[in-house]
Amino acid sequence: MKTNNYMEVRFKAESVNESFARVCVASFCLPLNPTIDEINDIKTAVSEAVTNCVVHAYPKGAGDVVVRVEFEGKDVMISVSDEGVGIKDFEQAREPFYTTKPDEERSGMGFAVMESFMDGVQLQKNGEKGLKVVLRKTLRHSALSKQSC
Repeated sequence: MKTNNYMEVRFKAESVNESFARVCVASFCLPLNPTIDEINDIKTAVSEAVTNCVVHAYPKGAGDVVVRVEFEGKDVMISVSDEGVGIKDFEQAREPFYTTKPDEERSGMGFAVMESFMDGVQLQKNGEKGLKVVLRKTLRHSALSKQSC
């Protein structure tokens, strides 16, 4: 499938950067004319994906997070990746209430939240180490159907 447009941003895996990532992705999607609900869904899922990187990827210090957004027809594809410790068991990590940090009062609902707001969520290894979360949202009233990016 042909990619119409994309952007990529890299930042430190620090909690102060979560809102930056959310706003970058939302702003980039605005020319597609998403509904308020669609943009809120995207922002929520990006927030969860970036927060997972911040909390889990780099237990011995902050590394980088890379967020890439692509338009493919009416689909917005968002990948959030890190080069941290990764996830050993994808299925277990996707189970609601599963957390590797119960002492930090984590709810273990990150992937469940992403899945409830997006049309698709994939977990992939990011090369030799790390994780890539690929989020897909189909915009129902996308401006792409009326114009080219």
